[in-house]
Amino acid sequence: MLAFYLFLRYVCFMFDENFDRITQNPAVMGGKPCIRGMRVTVGMIVGQIGEGVSSEELLTDYPYLEKEDIMQALRYAAALSQWHEVVLAEA
Repeated sequence: MLAFYLFLRYVCFMFDENFDRITQNPAVMGGKPCIRGMRVTVGMIVGQIGEGVSSEELLTDYPYLEKEDIMQALRYAAALSQWHEVVLAEA
């Protein structure tokens, strides 16, 4: 029952959010979610932020990105993490 509830929550969130900057095309980066059809993946952006790179640094390093590209990539990753369960090591 919990899995069904989480699935419904995920579906509601994904349809409520407008991910108009996130694209998927099998011919671009193997179908991974990308920013506006470019060869910049959501995973690359989230990984860089996780490594401590600021949004401003990303915008400097990738001048063709916009602030909303980064914010939407983070929201997209957050939405996906609501559904996918990751088993963590016990403390």
